[in-house]
Amino acid sequence: MRPGGPEPLNPRRRNMQANRRRDTGPERAIRSALHAAGLRYRCDYRIDLRSGHRVRPDIAFTRRRIAVFVDGCFWHSCPEHGSNPRTNSGYWGPKLAGNRERDDRNTAELRAAGWAVIRIWEHESVAEAAEKIMNVVGRSSAPGSAGNVRDRNDDT
Repeated sequence: MRPGGPEPLNPRRRNMQANRRRDTGPERAIRSALHAAGLRYRCDYRIDLRSGHRVRPDIAFTRRRIAVFVDGCFWHSCPEHGSNPRTNSGYWGPKLAGNRERDDRNTAELRAAGWAVIRIWEHESVAEAAEKIMNVVGRSSAPGSAGNVRDRNDDT
């Protein structure tokens, strides 16, 4: 510790700490559009699965059992915009692969528990994302009957 105060943060550390887990710009924009359309939902709602895993969708329609994830292109390896960093690839390769595996596992476990899962990429327009969500919410008349939107390999 330097005299007179704590050590200044390493710029890389400060940059990593600025990455939010929730309330990202794309997530807030989509939530705003859904709210303006009259939909009400829960944010960062914790779902305890039978497997013992906990999942926190960005947006959850709890009565209809619809979970919405707004995935960042870098962190979730978007096929269009995701990139593999060249620096420290020994760390980032397994880290990003682990994120994809966790996403796939969470999606499968939520579906097995009767939840519909919608995954939105951060690069999708707010209007398209909101319309996709509203279509699924509008189709679901009973809990768990909403269906599922966008598998990992889909282009939509």
